[in-house]
Amino acid sequence: MLTEKPLDGKVVLITGANRGIGLAIAHRLGALGASLGISARDRNRLDAVARELQSSTKVAAIPADLTHADEAGTLVSRTEHALGPVDILVNNAGVGTFSPIQDASESDWDTMLDTNLRAVFLLTKAVAPGMIRRRSGHIVNIASLAGKNAFPGGAIYCASKWGLLGLTRCAAEDLRAHGIRVSAICPGSVETEFSPHGKKDPAKMLQPQDVAHAVEMIVTQAPQSFISEIELRPTQKP
Repeated sequence: MLTEKPLDGKVVLITGANRGIGLAIAHRLGALGASLGISARDRNRLDAVARELQSSTKVAAIPADLTHADEAGTLVSRTEHALGPVDILVNNAGVGTFSPIQDASESDWDTMLDTNLRAVFLLTKAVAPGMIRRRSGHIVNIASLAGKNAFPGGAIYCASKWGLLGLTRCAAEDLRAHGIRVSAICPGSVETEFSPHGKKDPAKMLQPQDVAHAVEMIVTQAPQSFISEIELRPTQKP
């Protein structure tokens, strides 16, 4: 039976929540009744977002740099201390540097793989034991169509997202028997400040709210099934 607030009483942890897709997801899930743990590296921006969200739901703003392994576990424990056990984890934090592979640096590799892939692994491990004990939970990974399609200048970014899809699918198999659903959303280009979009028409691009809607569909799915992956494209090619 549908309710006005289907996530009432649930705790959601969203990374990269201070702008763009992450902020849109926070607004959408907060409107559905969830308490929100939001995280990003920029403390000032994160605090401003928390004030914006607190008018409609309970919020815990916790800065973290997820390229540091110890901060992943701390983020989960601080969220649970402030709000309660994490029911839904949205791994949204991501970075992208685009250049031909011959011009890419080891630093580019380390930063993108640590943020886009390793952090997801660490946060999944941090929330999984509690979800297993409760025999319920959602983990939603914001991947990309770049995890399926190659393009010039995208070697490291694509590698991180290809890896994320593999991690998502295997984690889903490991955790589904415990009542935990692990899903990936693969958007095309979204109109955010994340990366330059060249000559693409912003009016025809996906919007952050489109990705937030896909997250809503996943986390409000009936318990006997789960949406394992969503590919999200604009109606018109930008």
